[in-house]
Amino acid sequence: MARQGLVARRIRRRNGLTKQDRTAPKFPDLLKRDFTAEAPNCRWVGDITEIPTDHGKLYLATVIDLYSRRLLGAATGLHPDAQLACAAITMAVATRGGKAAIWRDDEAQRVVFHTDRGSTYTAKSFTKLCRKLGIRQSMGRVGSCFDNAAAEAFFSSLEWEVLSRHRFADTRHAQAVVLEWCYGFYNHTRRHSSAGMMAPITYETTALNREAA
Repeated sequence: MARQGLVARRIRRRNGLTKQDRTAPKFPDLLKRDFTAEAPNCRWVGDITEIPTDHGKLYLATVIDLYSRRLLGAATGLHPDAQLACAAITMAVATRGGKAAIWRDDEAQRVVFHTDRGSTYTAKSFTKLCRKLGIRQSMGRVGSCFDNAAAEAFFSSLEWEVLSRHRFADTRHAQAVVLEWCYGFYNHTRRHSSAGMMAPITYETTALNREAA
C-alpha cells in the first residue's frame, strides 16, 4: 500500500447523541428487534447522527420504512433537537401522501415509529405531533444499539460510503453531498438484501405493479 500510495479509509466513531429525559413519558418497544414489515407504512424507524465539517457540525434526522428500507424523511439542522425530529417525521408523512394516506381509525393498526429513548423523541412537541399524525411511538432500551439496529445500519452505510470519503468545508457542503446520496443513490440505486436485492423505490414499484396485475 505504501509503495502504491494507498491509504486505508478510517471510520470515525460516532458520538452518541441519546440523552434521556427521565421525567418524560416512555413508550414500549413494539418491534422487539423484528425489523421487518409486510406492507408500507406499518413500521418506521429513525435516529439522529452528527456530520462533522471544518466549520461546525451538521445533524441528520432520518425516518426509514422497514418494508422497503426506503428513506422517507431526511432532515438536516444545526441542532439535534425535537424540531429536527419533527421535520423528519413531517417529511416522511408528506412522502407517503400526507396524513390522510397513513391514518388508521384503529389505533392498533397505525404506523409504528421506533427510535431510541432520547429526549428528542420524548419531547412534548414531538409526541404531540405523532399523536396528531396518527403515529404510534415505540422505543428500545437505553444504551442498546441493537434495539434500533435498522436505523443504525443506515448510518453505518452513510459513514462508509460517504463520510469516510469526504472532508466537508462547511455544513452547506455536507448537506448537499449527504442529501444527494440519501435521496438519489440510497433510495434509487443502492440495493438491499432485505428488499430482494433491489433499490427501495424499485422494490415498492415492483410490488405495486404485481398487486395491480
